[in-house]
Order: sequence, then C-alpha cells, then structure tokens
Amino acid sequence: MTHSFSMRSTAKAALVLISASALVHTVSTQAADKAASKKAGAYVSGDFHNHTTCSDGSLSVQKLVDKSTGNKTGAYNLDWFIQTDHGGASPRNCTLAEDPFEPNTPSLALTTTSNSGSTPSSSVSYNAPTTNPYGGGGQYTSGKGPNQTWVATLSNGASGIKGTVANSSQGGITAQGMWRWQEIKEYQYQVLEKESRNRKKPIWIGNELVAPGHEHVQVTILDGQAPWPSTSTSGNANLVAQHEFCFDNKDLDLTNDSGFDCSVTGSLNSSYAGWNSTAKKITGSNSSTTLGRGHYKSVEAVKWLKEKAPNTSFYIPAHIERAGYYQNSYNRGTDIEHFREYNNIAPNVAFGVEFMPGHQASIYRGEFSPTFNGAIGTTNAASAGGGFTYGGAGAYAAKIGGVWDAMLGEGRNFWFFASSDYHNRGIFGPDQLESTQDFYPGEYTKMYVMSRNGSDSLNQQSILDGLRSGNVFVANGGLIDRLSFVVCRYNPTMPKAVFQSLIEKASLAAAQSGKEVRIDGCATMGEKLKARANTELLVTVVARNPKANNSPYNFPNPSLAQIGVSQPLNAPVLDHVDVIWGRVTQKPMSTPAYAEDFTCSSANPDPKFFSCGDLSSAAAKNTSTIMAKRFNTSNWRNSGDNFITMSYKVSAGSNSQYFRLRGTNLPPGTINETDADGNPLIDDTSSGKTIECKSPVCPTHLNTDGGSKKYSSYDVAAWADLWFYSNPVFVEIVGDLTVAGAK
Repeated sequence: MTHSFSMRSTAKAALVLISASALVHTVSTQAADKAASKKAGAYVSGDFHNHTTCSDGSLSVQKLVDKSTGNKTGAYNLDWFIQTDHGGASPRNCTLAEDPFEPNTPSLALTTTSNSGSTPSSSVSYNAPTTNPYGGGGQYTSGKGPNQTWVATLSNGASGIKGTVANSSQGGITAQGMWRWQEIKEYQYQVLEKESRNRKKPIWIGNELVAPGHEHVQVTILDGQAPWPSTSTSGNANLVAQHEFCFDNKDLDLTNDSGFDCSVTGSLNSSYAGWNSTAKKITGSNSSTTLGRGHYKSVEAVKWLKEKAPNTSFYIPAHIERAGYYQNSYNRGTDIEHFREYNNIAPNVAFGVEFMPGHQASIYRGEFSPTFNGAIGTTNAASAGGGFTYGGAGAYAAKIGGVWDAMLGEGRNFWFFASSDYHNRGIFGPDQLESTQDFYPGEYTKMYVMSRNGSDSLNQQSILDGLRSGNVFVANGGLIDRLSFVVCRYNPTMPKAVFQSLIEKASLAAAQSGKEVRIDGCATMGEKLKARANTELLVTVVARNPKANNSPYNFPNPSLAQIGVSQPLNAPVLDHVDVIWGRVTQKPMSTPAYAEDFTCSSANPDPKFFSCGDLSSAAAKNTSTIMAKRFNTSNWRNSGDNFITMSYKVSAGSNSQYFRLRGTNLPPGTINETDADGNPLIDDTSSGKTIECKSPVCPTHLNTDGGSKKYSSYDVAAWADLWFYSNPVFVEIVGDLTVAGAK
C-alpha cells in the first residue's frame, strides 16, 4: 500500500463550493451505504460499569444515579446510564438512599466547584485531609442509608432473602447476603425505572458478571425493562437476573427459589458433568480437577444471550488485562482466542472490550499492576498484561499492532469501550472533589455513542444499537467532547480542493451539532467504505478541545511542567492527533485455528511485559499496523470555538484496511509519559518518585519522598495524562478480503 501523507491545501476564493446535498447526488455509485438509508441521530454520553452497596460500592442506587446523570453542581449530566454491580451476594440494601440524601460530610477539602463547560477557576485552596472520617468514600456506619443490611431493613427480615443462606462481607459489614439475582429482580430494577422516568433519561440495569474461568464482563439485557421513554409501568429485569443466577461464578445459590432454568438449546445441559439438577445450572469452575469448566460455562453464557436476547444484549469484557493471561485451572485472564470465540458465536452480542478501564485515580491506574493477584513467580500470579496501563488504556489497545489491532485485522466488528468502574473516592468522602481511587461516571471518562432514532436519540435500544455499531469514541479528562471522523472516496468529477473543502465543512457542521456526516461515499466510525484498488481517499477529522474540564486543580500540569510547558490541569490542550492505520490481513479465525506461539510458564514470564500470553503471541498481533499520520498545530486548522479541522489524502492501495484515531495532551518525548514516537508509557506512580509536583498548592494526599517533595499520583496523575480513542473506519477493497460484519 502506498500512502501520501501530505496535507491537501484548501482551495481559496476562486473555487466555488457546492452544497452537501449536491454531493449526495454526485458521489453515490460505490457507497457502502446510502446516507439517506441511515436514521438521523446524535452522540450521547453514558457509562455502563459502576457499583453501589449492592456489591462493593459505597453509595445507594439513587445517589450514584444522581451524581452521574444529574445536572446540578457536582453532578456530571450523562445522557444515559446502565447501573451494574458484581454478581454473587451482598449484605447491604443499596436501594435505601443516604440519610440525609446529601451526606453531612464536612466542608469540601477543595473549596471550589466543578468547572465543567466553563472557564477554569481562578482561585482554589487546598486543605485535603489525610483520613476520611466516613470510611472508604461512603457512610460506612451500620444503620445509615445504604449501609444498612437486608436483614435489618426487610419487613420480614432474613425470611425475605431467597435461595441458599450465605453470609457475605462487604463495606466493613458482615451479615446474611442476598443473591444478586434477587436484588436485580425484586429491588434494584424498580428503583432504576423510577429514576429513569423522573429524570427523563434512559437508565437501566445490567450486571458485572464474575465470568467463570475469566476476568469480569459487563452484561445487560433490555428485554422486559421499561426505562424512559417507555410508558410502561410494569417493566422487569428478569432476564438480567436469570443470566446472573445461571452464569456468575460467585452466584452459589443452589436452590430452586429463583424458578430459573439455565438450559441452552443445543448444549449438553443436564448431561454435563457440572450440572446441578435442583438449581438447573452448571456448578464449579476452572480448577486442577475441572480443567476448563469455567470457560465452558462462560461460552454457555454467550450462547444463552444469543438465544434469549440476540439484539438486545451485550457481553463486554472489562479491565481485561488486569488479571493476566488465561490458565484452564484458574479463574482469571482472558486471551485473544476467547474474544474470537465469543465474537464467532454471537457477533451481535460479544462485540468489544472495555479497553480503557475505570479506577483511573487509583495509585495503580486502572488497578493494573505486576502483582495484582499474587507475586511474580507464584503459580497463580496474575500480573496485568503489560504490567500497567499506558496513558490510562490497557496494553491490548494502547500498543499499536497489539490485540485490538489483531481483531480489527480480521475485519471484525470489535470495538473500543471505556467506563468509570466507580466504587468510591478512596480516602475522600463522596462529595469531595479529590480522589485516590475512582472518578464518578461522566466526571473523568466519557463514552460518546451515536444513537440513531430519528429525533428521539435518547432511547435505550438505539443506544445499545449504537454501541454495537462501533460509532463510539472515548475521552478522558474532557480532552475532547465532540468528534467527526470520516473516510471518503474523492469524487472524480470534482476538483480535489473543492471536494476536501466541502467534506471539511460538512464535518465541522456535524461536530458542532454533535451529529455525524451523512454523505454518500463517506464512512464513519464502525462503518466500512467500499472502494476499488488505488482509489484516492480523504481522511477528515474535526474535534473540539473544550476550554475546561471537571478537574478541581488549576495548578500547572506536573507532566508538562517538567518539559517547560505551563498548562493548568483543569484546562488541558490537545497536543496532537494520530491516525493509526492497519491492514485487514486475514479472514476471521475460528476455533481452534489459532494458537499462542510463546512458550510461557510461571517460571518463564515474558520479561518485557511481566506476564505470559497475548502480548508475546503472533496470533495476537497485526504487524501491518502503523501510526500513519500525525496532526498538530503545524498541519491542522483552528475552526473557532475550540474546534480543530484536519484532513489528508491517501491512496487506498490494494488491500482492505482500517483507520482509527488516538489523541493526547502530551507531546512526544514527555518524560515518563510518552516515548519519542508519542506512544504512551507505563502509568507506574506507585513508587511515588516519578514526576515531581512542584506547585506550592499540590495537594497533600500525593505520594512523597518522605520529605518535602510531592510526586504526581492518584487523581493528579490521571488529570495530567489524557487520551482519547476512536473506533475504526474500515475500507473494503473490491476483490480483497471482506470486512466481516461491518456495514
């Protein structure tokens, strides 16, 4: 493939622009989809991974929804919200709101307000406590709000808890737990439907599946649920509850109180060795005596979703590198062959991964570390793939040519997602602005999804369809909040400069309105453009870099200060945007036509990446992938109101391919943050001696050297190191490999 990486200059006054509507009629012969065939829609922001006291979170359902979707000061105004908790059992009643609803925490450590959508605050005082009298981010007091037990708050006490009796300890409280299937079915769903209707936003329930044999997975099923704008008042989440009961590794309920039957058509079911005839589900998981049983059960979980809810559910693995590589005798990692297997079974259900994890304010960003679940060298060591996150993203996607690119290199619909994974704020209270653990949904990480439903973009089915479509981009720290990204075939009947100017204007208009370019001959994220070999393509990007974000800190970014750049943490500036290009190299692999090629054992971990598995395997790489183009102030154009426009021409060559984007506030060669090529480096702030925070008002909760020096860590390190990622645009070359699934 031959690339031409120089920018095209836009024609000036001598060229007369034609309208976008005229272009629709002149460039239509080879469009993969006609623009008119797509419903209109808009990008809407949301979160699908977070926690309450119905698992190991610190807040009630009501408080978490209020902070995430409310529009008052201190809330983050997400457009849609899926509330999740871990499967298993929990002793606390998360449906009881805080008492009072706004906790009587002391005055905020940071005496300022959120700067979202406004200019940076000019005066901030810092007096952060070293301990939090309310515990790990919430009211950990028996008899208070959502930290009251189910036994104490149900009218019929312990007799109201169904299933096998099991004590549970979470949030410092030990009591008889309620199985999550009952929480979902009889308590949490009803609260969420009411919140959805009152707030006039799609708010519904899912589950963070403790996946047998593997790391966690985000699951939701719309069937039965009736969040706004539905007018039904008799909705239910019975299928979500059933999936948790049937397939969560922590749900050990072996009674028939649920009334569920976990059979999957065409599977062994009662003939399988682990089947329990009373509970009607598979029991057990990966172990030395039941090798691979957990993975078998996880495969059944995907098959069940395909059978019961093929177009209304998703199965999205979460913080996937954290638990290391897969072994069939333990319950931990997930490797690329499992992504392929799930996607082969149910491409409309298993269509992506949470490649950018939550817990971004943790000392181990994303909670990724070389010793996440045991020391290196031990039999069950679960060191994170890649050791740490890289600019907040896991190594599977942060590494160009890695696991994600390997999936895209098969032309798969397999997308990049992100979440907050909110539990608590570490040593701080829930209404304080600092954090040593998590950010609220929408506070730091935002996921923008194209929801096509005509004038009604706030519709739960169209949001789920948008997730499945891949027309999604993710940004941390408010680095960007609008994006238009298209790849178009040049119109051979039109001067190239005129065509480029037209597409740029259409892209700017789309970004300004929070919508998408709708022109025949152009494809956007998650779509494919059909083209003949060597067709000239135009790649156009328009992004908005807001004036400010939600950071409470206005002192200079420590990561940039070390290279002589003074930029407030609450007013980040986009430094550059990279166009990543890769070739579709092969048809989708099917089980078991692939294998790891790296011989790995606990005694022989990969010394470069701290762990075995996918980071070292040719089966998990796309070696064609490159950073094809970099845009920055030297070759992009400021388009007013913080919008930036950029374009370049490229030959399609002879192979099917894809383009994706990433961008950051950090220049290449930023010490301890980016390498000379601009790739993110590991996010290791645990030693406390990486990047010094020299401002006189650097907060007191940062790591120190034991003396007067403070080091960028926790939330400060997260606000300093910002990235955004887009999903890919595919180009399918006539006569070459088909881009599977993508429209």
